[in-house]
Amino acid sequence: MTTDHHAVTARRIPQLIPHRLLRGRVAHHPAVLEEAERRSRNFQLRLADRITTFAGSMNFVWIHAALFAVWMLFLEKSPWPSLTLVVSLEAIFLSTFVMIGQNRQAAFQQAKADHDFEVQDLELKTNTDLTRQIHLLTVELHRRLIDRPASDLPDPTLATSDGEAPRAQGTVRRGHSS
Repeated sequence: MTTDHHAVTARRIPQLIPHRLLRGRVAHHPAVLEEAERRSRNFQLRLADRITTFAGSMNFVWIHAALFAVWMLFLEKSPWPSLTLVVSLEAIFLSTFVMIGQNRQAAFQQAKADHDFEVQDLELKTNTDLTRQIHLLTVELHRRLIDRPASDLPDPTLATSDGEAPRAQGTVRRGHSS
């Protein structure tokens, strides 16, 4: 069984990296695309995205488990002081990347909310205008059909398209009822 390397890679790596979002064929929210373009222009943000993506993967967990096991079992007799220092420094840096990711998510959510508000506001204004136009048309139809003088109404004694004279509601003809 052969697999497309790009398809396998796309499944493993989340689509949070801006250049992958911009190159993809999937339709995204305009706020997502705008944020991806903004992040792709800044080297520091691209680097932070890549580190955050890697640090949030199982590969990160397995590599660290293997490195720490080798360190503790084979490299040092008493690894705890230096291991504690390394793990603490790594935790400091990773927590910073987590906060960067949270800030990015908050900025994205705000941009999406702003975009959604603008779209909904425009839709509300359009619906309000349409409702006003429908009201004006209804008033005009009412004025023309119901409020016009009796002399302007069609003669009820004239024949209809089927050749019969129109009858008043509730009247009965021979053998028929209405």
